[in-house]
Amino acid sequence: MASPQPPRSPELSNRQQFAAEVRTGLSAPRRSLSSKWFYDERGDRLFQAITQTPEYYLTGAEREIYRRLAPQLLPLLRGAPFDLIELGAGDGSKTRHLIDGFLGEGADFAYRPIDISAHALEVLGEMVHLRWPGLGFRPQQGEYFEALDRLGRDGRDRRRLVLFPGANIGNFAPAYATALLRRLREFLRPGDLLLTGFDLRKDPAVILAAYRDAAGHTAAFNLNLLGRINRELGADFDLSCWSHWQTYDPATGAARSYLVAREEQAVTVAALGETYRFAAHEAISVEISQKYSPAEVRRMSGEAGYDWVADYYDDRWYFLDSLWRVG
Repeated sequence: MASPQPPRSPELSNRQQFAAEVRTGLSAPRRSLSSKWFYDERGDRLFQAITQTPEYYLTGAEREIYRRLAPQLLPLLRGAPFDLIELGAGDGSKTRHLIDGFLGEGADFAYRPIDISAHALEVLGEMVHLRWPGLGFRPQQGEYFEALDRLGRDGRDRRRLVLFPGANIGNFAPAYATALLRRLREFLRPGDLLLTGFDLRKDPAVILAAYRDAAGHTAAFNLNLLGRINRELGADFDLSCWSHWQTYDPATGAARSYLVAREEQAVTVAALGETYRFAAHEAISVEISQKYSPAEVRRMSGEAGYDWVADYYDDRWYFLDSLWRVG
């Protein structure tokens, strides 16, 4: 995410919230748009294409971890029924390996995925009903805490295992990420578990390549955000006048994505009744993808108020899923 966004106002629809955040982001002195709005139906398809590129290691690394994780997690849940809550579930292509493992071990659990994309949850629902027709399934569309509020105290006699996969926590600056995880703790009880995915610091060339795939899927994915503003808010962005630019700072661990104007232009957003003028080479910040060291992850667990339990790595040590418990 380019910058922390204010909590969703409960009285606003998804489209109204989108419009409000576009107005705020494009009116700021340093313009930004939130990466959470990447995921409409076209964005979902483009992201799936990204995950299939040879440069994008994150999905494969976490899938590798999930394939072998179920037998290690279940003893920590002590055989009790539990709810599996997933923040930013997407299409469930990685989580299905964990679910298969749980079911293979005879675990008693229900699946509660949360995602801002209705299309992603529809795709996920089709897979769940075909693959595990007897699995308890209650998806929630919306932002994390809005959806958790709707889940409320449902099933509070059961343990909760919360998944925060895909390095989604990296879409927030570290201080904001810690505050978010601290807030998430308010929804959990002693004994509940949180498993969070972190992309690790590594060769900067490997990181940059993941966001500059040769096929151009990442550029198209980022530019689709402007296309979504055109489609849903009646804007007239000319996507050929914009380019995707990626940076990585190995000193801070921050990978940042920008959309850069190729030329001076004016863009009208009909739904907002506003025209925005962009100078040649002016940038819109659209995403941060923070990278961490294992020591930084361990420190964050304590700062957010959890007890660290274990870290799980892929074979190349590119990615880390860290397990924390509420004390």
